Formats: sequence, C-alpha cells, structure tokens
Amino acid sequence: MTFYAQSRIHTEEVLAGFQGLSLGALIATLKTWNDERITRRELNALSDRELSDIGLSRADIDTVAKGHF
Repeated sequence: MTFYAQSRIHTEEVLAGFQGLSLGALIATLKTWNDERITRRELNALSDRELSDIGLSRADIDTVAKGHF
C-alpha cells in the first residue's frame, strides 16, 4: 500500500507539469519540430556548392531550419 501511495504522488506530480498544455499546442510543437527536421535533412543533402549558390553555408542550416534567417 505504501508503494502505491508513493507512486501515485509521483504520477500526480508528473501530470501536474502538463496542466495548461492543450492537444493543439502539442500538435503544433510536433509539427514545427518535424518541419525543422525535414528542412535540416534536405539542406544537409545539398553539396557545399549548391548551398553557396543559394547564399548559405553549412553553418547556416540550423538557423534556416528554425526560421531565423
């Protein structure tokens, strides 16, 4: 019984961290993460010459993927 009570408190503490997080916000976060991942993958597939042609370098890839360029 003691284990159950202790694990229940821990579970409630963990779930309390998710209060205010809507399903829509979670989906938007996952979509943003996936879009950034795809952008990084596609840009990393380009050669240095191709990146240079579009005005980028390898160091710019993370910045572009996050939309800060």
